[in-house]
Amino acid sequence: MIKVLHFFKTYYPETMGGIEQVIFQLAEGSARYGIQAEVLSLSSRGAARNETVGTHVAHRSKLDLHVASTGFSFSAFGDFAELAKGADIIHFHFPWPYMDLVHFATRLRKPTVVSYHSDIVKQKTLLKLYKPLMYRFLSSVDCIVASSPNYAQSSRVLTGFKEKVSIVPYGLDRATYPEASVEKLEEWKKQVGEKFFLFVGALRYYKGIHFLLAAAEKTRLPVVIVGGGMLEEELKAKAQASALDNVYFVGKLPDVDKAALLNLCYALVFPSHLRSESFGISLLEGAMYGKPMISCEIGSGMSYINIAGETGLVVPPADVDALASAMQTLWDQPERAAQMGRNAAGRFEKVFTADVMVATYAEIYRRLI
Repeated sequence: MIKVLHFFKTYYPETMGGIEQVIFQLAEGSARYGIQAEVLSLSSRGAARNETVGTHVAHRSKLDLHVASTGFSFSAFGDFAELAKGADIIHFHFPWPYMDLVHFATRLRKPTVVSYHSDIVKQKTLLKLYKPLMYRFLSSVDCIVASSPNYAQSSRVLTGFKEKVSIVPYGLDRATYPEASVEKLEEWKKQVGEKFFLFVGALRYYKGIHFLLAAAEKTRLPVVIVGGGMLEEELKAKAQASALDNVYFVGKLPDVDKAALLNLCYALVFPSHLRSESFGISLLEGAMYGKPMISCEIGSGMSYINIAGETGLVVPPADVDALASAMQTLWDQPERAAQMGRNAAGRFEKVFTADVMVATYAEIYRRLI
């Protein structure tokens, strides 16, 4: 049995982002390959050991402060060192500068894997200060994993570590998603209608929701926005000021409601316009549910999931006219949209299942051991 310790700044059930979903899928699927996975994260709820998340074990260290979106914990140094002693592999999830400090401070000599989820885009000034530590950290680990060849080739950081970069696309397991009842589906149909574009994700600066609202104003097509975040009130105010009665903000939802909307939606629209969006788990969910997709070309994994003209439409980032045109095109061509959805589902089964992802990581673990 190979024991793997995942380390990331936050985790279920406290936060439900894309990276947390990837860690969850890895931890849940590991047992089939003789791997016992545990997760250590920081939490404002304080420290705790041996909590059950799904079928695996998660641990919490007390979150003491946030600096520039980076969580810090005084106790996590000791917690990590203790848990890592019992692990065969340490699996880091980048970016998180505090993690680099913990790695060097604990001086543990264990095989190390880094899932490189994203370049650092927003914190440009702090990045200049962090760069020496970041490059030292990435130089010290045994394997760096990117989620798509697109991102690995277009990342200035990753091109400097070609010899240790592997490509493992993110994967999802449909069985971990609840099935929405007929009553639940009917409930949502009454609320948002039977034909609509769907966005799912945290309402963050790089998600491009401002452009989506502007495109919705141009087309007047129905759009349902699932998720919350720092920009939620600002975006709602913008929609209200523009009298966008075709846009529905439904907030954070339980998994069964999200599954219902993924089932019902006509197409998934994902307008992320900055490289902080390295892949797009919600886009992958759209493919899993057999939906045509609209995304932006930013040299990231989004264009590895959504193949232009095959599984959906791909537009330039931050281009309202192009986004509006793509939405109208799919809306007006239901047969083409349906075929793109079928193509997306087929590509998902070939490339993006959780089992493929876990099996590939298992090979990496065994190689390092």
